Amino acid sequence: MPNQVVQLKQIGNITFSKNRRSKNIKISVKPDKSVLVSFPFYVSSKEVLAFVLKNEDWIRSQQQKMELRKAKVAANSELKTKLHTIKFILGSENRIMKRGSDVTIIVTDFEEKECLDYIEHYVTEIYRIEAKRLLPVRISELAKRNGFDFNKITIRNNRRNWGSCSSQNNISLNLQMMKLPVELIDYILLHELVHTEIKNHGEKFWQRLNQITNNRARELATQVKQYSTYTL
Repeated sequence: MPNQVVQLKQIGNITFSKNRRSKNIKISVKPDKSVLVSFPFYVSSKEVLAFVLKNEDWIRSQQQKMELRKAKVAANSELKTKLHTIKFILGSENRIMKRGSDVTIIVTDFEEKECLDYIEHYVTEIYRIEAKRLLPVRISELAKRNGFDFNKITIRNNRRNWGSCSSQNNISLNLQMMKLPVELIDYILLHELVHTEIKNHGEKFWQRLNQITNNRARELATQVKQYSTYTL
């Protein structure tokens, strides 16, 4: 049976595809924001449509993410990180070229999810290198300056938060911090350092954080919320 394409006002084009190998209904959002729904032969069209409508909010959020990814990288564009300059080039194959601090990421298509994933992987690795080089040194400087003690530092690619501090004062930092302005990186580091003394977000926590941020703790926290923990 040929695929069926329908259009929903809030979502756009949706392609319904029966698949003999499918064991359940699966929704995929493409880089052009179109939606593919594959499902087993024994599932009715009515059931599939109900499933799509139930997941409409998730589909729209994925479409927004795809739009943001496409907007951040384009052929012949350039991204300057803390220690590198990354250039994005259209080519005949996906590959990477490195020369010192200059990195060129070459992909065959800036619309395809596979190419966007390829770009995201290597940009993430560059952020990881920079985070491991810069963040431990900087948090040690801030700790010494403000009288904090911590145990050890871990660098992770975390989609949930910018940082955390354990009960043993082990601090975990998100490598995605490297795309933030230096002032906001310092704010996050100070935020986690305060947690070595105060384990909650009560009034005493914000008072202590204000002491070391020139009374800008809430302002800086609001600015951080404007950034995503995703690479692209």
